[in-house]
Amino acid sequence: MSPMMYQAFQNHSDLTAPWRSSASMFLSYLNMMPDGLSEKLFGRFAAALELISRSSLTYSRPAYGIDSVKSGNREYAIQEEVVYTTPFGSLLRFKKEGAPEQPKILLVAPMSGHFATLLRGTVKTLLQDHDVHITDWHNPRDIPVNAGKFGLEDYTDHLIQFMDQLGPRSHMMAICQPSVSALAACAIMSEDNHRARPASLTLMAGPIDTRIQPTKVNEFANSKPIEWFEDNLINYVPVQCKGAFRKVYPGFVQLTAFVSMNLERHIKSHVDLADHLAKGEKEKAATIKTFYDEYFAVMDLSAEFYIETVRDVFQEHLLPQGKLMHFGRPVNPAAIKKMGLLTVEGEKDDICSIGQTLAAQDLCTGVRSYRKVHHMQAGVGHYGVFSGKRWNSEIYPLVRDFVHMNA
Repeated sequence: MSPMMYQAFQNHSDLTAPWRSSASMFLSYLNMMPDGLSEKLFGRFAAALELISRSSLTYSRPAYGIDSVKSGNREYAIQEEVVYTTPFGSLLRFKKEGAPEQPKILLVAPMSGHFATLLRGTVKTLLQDHDVHITDWHNPRDIPVNAGKFGLEDYTDHLIQFMDQLGPRSHMMAICQPSVSALAACAIMSEDNHRARPASLTLMAGPIDTRIQPTKVNEFANSKPIEWFEDNLINYVPVQCKGAFRKVYPGFVQLTAFVSMNLERHIKSHVDLADHLAKGEKEKAATIKTFYDEYFAVMDLSAEFYIETVRDVFQEHLLPQGKLMHFGRPVNPAAIKKMGLLTVEGEKDDICSIGQTLAAQDLCTGVRSYRKVHHMQAGVGHYGVFSGKRWNSEIYPLVRDFVHMNA
């Protein structure tokens, strides 16, 4: 990939912006007509205008949209509160106004081309019984170069800083990719006898040891030398952005890879969307639009974080081999002692297969056996581990009881 590909992509997006704006303007005029009339006279035309107006990516975090939550027998209003911030991320609390004290939990979101808002369903469920904080990562394309670099060790260090803000007897729960950093942070904090080391750690569908039953994702990471990833996937942030000239793995490249894996499904979804819009089937159209509003909100990854994750986690397997370092210090999971450990996997997970997260149990030899719990959820894939019906009805009750037991 040319190092200027991202710049070319941004230039094309800027050049076509007037077309999308015009389509949106005409659509707003059509929507002023009485309900039903615009569908009868201009249904297909209006549908085409809406698809044109939506034919771009967004680079800003969508809203979490959690206004209230039911906890116990009461409904509580939710107030988002930034507790702590760095150039690369914010510690965001979902404060339940007037709620009694509940266990504090840090939900660690992945950096994988989308924003932390992908976990809004996870957050809403956790809010029933916990004081929830989330790692709200910032888009590197908006971070000036003079803010410095952000690699895998920096990610881990952010988790330590965030836990320090939560204070003693708080809990950590990592989703997918950051399970490695979460385990590393707990090991460092335990070794230092840090006052805010987690009372419990929950790892969900995380790549602790990707040598175990490698998936297609793991195989791709090992199919080429790390230099190939550096030469072909790393680009510079366009000059129009605050983070101009920062080296990143562009979010649009990651999204392209995701879409290509299920291209027919995405094409069908947009054909269905056009049909629903033309027929005035607003609820059906809204469901599809809501999904793609989130799906097409992309976030870049800093080049250092992406390359180090591919190399250290997926190629060299440093953590399970006892070779992972944190700013010159060996990461020793055996140092973790006074902490509960829960690992959760999905039977049909084709991203992080069975056994890869369970490996954390063997690494944490200092944790007493009665404080270790593993759960393999039947019938779910990767996303079903932390979202959807099975998460809400079967996995979450286990997580809730585990956290409260270790509170």
